[in-house]
Amino acid sequence: MANRRIGILTSGGDCGGLNAAIRSIFFRAKNKYKMDVFGIKDGTAGLMHRPVAAVQLSHKTFSGYLLRQGGTFLGSTNKGNPFKFPSKNGKLIDRSKEIIEGYHQMKLDGLIIIGGDGSMQILKKLAKDGGMKIVAIPKTIDNDVGATESSIGFHTAVDVATQALDNLQSTAASHRRSMILEVMGRDAGHIALNAGIAGGADIILIPEIKYSIDGIIKKLNSMKKNDIQHSLVIVAEAVKKENGSSVLHKYVDGEQRLGGIGDYIAKEIMKKTDVECRVTTLGHVQRGAPPTASDRILASAFGVYAVDLISQKKFDRMVAWKNRKVVDVPIDEGINTYKNVERKDSLVETALSLDIYIGDES
Repeated sequence: MANRRIGILTSGGDCGGLNAAIRSIFFRAKNKYKMDVFGIKDGTAGLMHRPVAAVQLSHKTFSGYLLRQGGTFLGSTNKGNPFKFPSKNGKLIDRSKEIIEGYHQMKLDGLIIIGGDGSMQILKKLAKDGGMKIVAIPKTIDNDVGATESSIGFHTAVDVATQALDNLQSTAASHRRSMILEVMGRDAGHIALNAGIAGGADIILIPEIKYSIDGIIKKLNSMKKNDIQHSLVIVAEAVKKENGSSVLHKYVDGEQRLGGIGDYIAKEIMKKTDVECRVTTLGHVQRGAPPTASDRILASAFGVYAVDLISQKKFDRMVAWKNRKVVDVPIDEGINTYKNVERKDSLVETALSLDIYIGDES
């Protein structure tokens, strides 16, 4: 009997821990089940190539630095929904059949996808339409996949943001400034909240809790009364202006992305006070950093479990971390249960207890 064949692809934005997951998938599949393991390049785009853009993985692939390396050595894509894929003439076309054909051409017994909720949604539909056998591993720096307590990449992003606050503390104190750090967080404030507590922020602004410029200034004034002339502010990129509008950065290619709320907060503070502000935007530094120990361990545990699911022919499942162990849930649960910060979350209470300003609804 021929060896069973499995594929791996990374989809959506990159993050710390992806290479650790791929590595653990390979070791479990090869050493325990004698499976042949293929890494598909550039996410679903690799399955559109003819021949399919894939590489057979070997022990030598993982002999060096990969475990420690950020990003994904297979490449990823977060552009172009295959059901509405942009063509050269600008029209949107359905290229989903090409992906399904690519999967079947590889004669795979299963495909492990490492992605966030958007990637899982697309691949779940592809799997249903084309008879693809998939297992999902959740990764997102935003930690907003609700069916798991933690996703690959979140811990690394928080660590980078915390280090940035540590570095900004000394320069804030030296110049008696308010240092504003803008971090990622497309819809959820988990990075800002966690890093803000760990990094000793005085003000944490997240999209889930309403704030006011007057509330921020009141906090800064109360610090001055205690003879503290400098401050640290951390703000998630999805936080809106006081009037409720999003701050978007427009690129030359016409794309609009979140970014610039830190500058808005700085301008508003400086308009109304004598506080001098400086803004640092972390951006992709949070994605590309070497993974922390926690992310390497979580990714390794997820990879092993995902291979076991394929061996047991348990498809359409997502691995998850619950109560300090790996479990599996339907992929639908990973897609449909969104996790944002709630007012009653214990970390919100922790921030308030540390005298951090986190909004006016608190």
